[in-house]
Amino acid sequence: MNVRDAVLRVAVVQIAYGDDESMDDRIERVAALVRAQAGHDLVVLPELWAPGGFSYREWASRAQPVEGSIGSAMSAAARDAGVLLHAGSIIERASSGHEGSSEVGSDGRGLWNTSLLYGPDGGLVAAYRKIHRFGFGSGEPKLLDAGEDIVVVEREGFSAGLSTCYDLRFPELYRRQLDAGATVFIVPAAWPAARVRHWTLLAHARAIENQCVVIACNTGGTHAGTEMGGHSQVISASGEALAMAGSGEQVLSVDVDLDAITIWRDQFPVLQDRRL
Repeated sequence: MNVRDAVLRVAVVQIAYGDDESMDDRIERVAALVRAQAGHDLVVLPELWAPGGFSYREWASRAQPVEGSIGSAMSAAARDAGVLLHAGSIIERASSGHEGSSEVGSDGRGLWNTSLLYGPDGGLVAAYRKIHRFGFGSGEPKLLDAGEDIVVVEREGFSAGLSTCYDLRFPELYRRQLDAGATVFIVPAAWPAARVRHWTLLAHARAIENQCVVIACNTGGTHAGTEMGGHSQVISASGEALAMAGSGEQVLSVDVDLDAITIWRDQFPVLQDRRL
């Protein structure tokens, strides 16, 4: 990846799917979509697009280690397209450790909602295990372990903080990423249509309060009885919507001016007035 003249060319790939498409078919289809984004610097996919964002009953059977079929396909697609690829997230099952034991989290599930970031050479750059689990005691909290680590990745011209879907409701996470140097927030999601107004408002809020670019990629379609909200978006550090998708499958191609982040922070130095 070569960021040219401080402009980051981003492709936000809003995947729409239903229960009639198999996971294997979807992996193949999405890999082709990623390859079609050659010429971009960064490509972003939604949360749990392969195993299904609300397909809780299937998660255990569809869980994979990072190096499983989803990760392998996304690594190859990133390499073929020559892009930095945020591959959305998978249901991660930890690889077996020494003496045949497997890693488990603090809740003992041994499964995580894990985002994967691949470099243009296909190598794994970073993995982020979702910290805030959605479901109010069921769903993710019942089935998955919580992540513990804040992840900020330094790249040419920007630093990207990684978070996932429900995380967007917790502003303290983004303050921690900001303090770790983040200038861009990448947020894949499987956010339902019933609360899509929250999705758009919270993405704007995280951009405005932290003076960071927000790249937020949601899911379309209907699966497991849940209509997804779409409306993937790219929000500037000053709170301007640079691009907004509809509800169906769509690719947003956006040029993000990285210098504009620093310029806005200098022109409106609100972050210097923090006291708490």
